[in-house]
Amino acid sequence: MNAARTVCIIQARVGSSRLPGKVLESLGTATVLEHVLRRCRAIDGADDVVCATVEGKDGDEVASLADHLGFPVYRGSERDVLARYHGAAHAANADVVLRVTSDCPLIDPEVCADVLRLRQELKADYASNNMPPSWPHGLDCEAFTIAALDEAIATATLPEDHEHVTPWIRRNESYRRVNLPGPGGALTTQRWTLDYPEDLAFLRAVYDRLPANDAFPAWRTVAQLLNREPELALINQFRHQR
Repeated sequence: MNAARTVCIIQARVGSSRLPGKVLESLGTATVLEHVLRRCRAIDGADDVVCATVEGKDGDEVASLADHLGFPVYRGSERDVLARYHGAAHAANADVVLRVTSDCPLIDPEVCADVLRLRQELKADYASNNMPPSWPHGLDCEAFTIAALDEAIATATLPEDHEHVTPWIRRNESYRRVNLPGPGGALTTQRWTLDYPEDLAFLRAVYDRLPANDAFPAWRTVAQLLNREPELALINQFRHQR
């Protein structure tokens, strides 16, 4: 019997009401999107990494960059992200989907791999690391079976279910759902994601200080940096959206 094919699907587009073009902003020597794509390629257990962007001009630059970097691209609905994920998953012949968003340039390959292993070992339909949140916001990922995604696209009717991909799966009491706990404490309140100009300033300050010889600095490296320079976490402390 063949092993389940696991595909990491990263949703990305240029349009953003809070910070337009955020995934194409630079962090160090690469764009935000490039950091996310390359970090996801390093996830143990992920057989492929797909960039799922939108049809039309808001997806053109994203698609061009991902293609240039050698990543498969799927283009679908801008508003119905659930349908976009469903289409991307089937185009990539996925048995298991790992969902990552393109505004998380500090996404940790080891944390993602642990979520994948947890789902597999416990034979769960859905696994995440934010039920409840116990990691910095920006390390979030979730893994689910193609069967759960198929049922969601066939059944979900609420707008939020189609906009955010997994709420219907997370609510479904018939599914086995598991969570990877994080470090908790003060780290849970920190924003390592990109939604606002303050987040971009924070991430640039962090990337300027990360070790140049480390391709994918782990979350512990970032946490140690913020422990040494706590003023960095103040840059975007007033943005609490999660």
